[in-house]
Amino acid sequence: MAGTGGGAYSVNLYDCTVSGNTATNDAGGVYGGSQFNTTIYFNSAPNNSNWDGSQFYYCCTTPGATGVMTTNAPLFVNQVVGDYHLQSNSPCINAGYNAYVSVTNDYDGNPRIQGGTVDLGAYEFQNPSSVLSYAWAQQYGLPTDGTADYANYDGDGFSNWQKSKTGVNPFDSTTDLQMLSTSDSVSGATVTWQSVSGIIYYLQRSSDLTAQPAFSTIQSDIVGQTSTTSFTDTTATNGGPYFYRVGVQ
Repeated sequence: MAGTGGGAYSVNLYDCTVSGNTATNDAGGVYGGSQFNTTIYFNSAPNNSNWDGSQFYYCCTTPGATGVMTTNAPLFVNQVVGDYHLQSNSPCINAGYNAYVSVTNDYDGNPRIQGGTVDLGAYEFQNPSSVLSYAWAQQYGLPTDGTADYANYDGDGFSNWQKSKTGVNPFDSTTDLQMLSTSDSVSGATVTWQSVSGIIYYLQRSSDLTAQPAFSTIQSDIVGQTSTTSFTDTTATNGGPYFYRVGVQ
């Protein structure tokens, strides 16, 4: 128990579960810091039971914020007795970001990544039946038994697995990742694309589409915002030409 930050105070957490903690004032779970692939749930405090002043990157907690992939309960096996393993239908399964994984094994010593994508929290569910992000699949009412993994419901040619990586609506192709506009100024070229909050993007540029390779990355680790995200290429200050493309890391 602490006055502020019952579980962690002004630290960065990777692949952690913060649950069952108490603060006497503020932030029963975590206060401050940046949290990666982490679940912060079922903590208590008079103010902000789970967190306050933190930044999130592929996390499960409530209330939501940029980088929170799900605010739904993580469905621990039994949080009352401190069993924070995930049930087979937990939204935390396959909902993380592999580049943030800091260890090769989970808290039990089991392989940290199963099903192709890391889970949120300290424990990796070892036999997922789907490669989809369970948080994403459950958001859109899709089964997590594997039958929907490579289906393409809206006919745009992209599978549900691809759509889960970009976080878009599997039933609406107009939500797909796409460039929207570019604008020029003395500061450079500003590129805007359709985006999903918390998804991590990279931006590439080419000045010659016949070159091999044609594109090179000019910025990575761009945290997506709700609806649209923009980036200004401050090196694009002459006549060009410049060609851009965006992707999900």
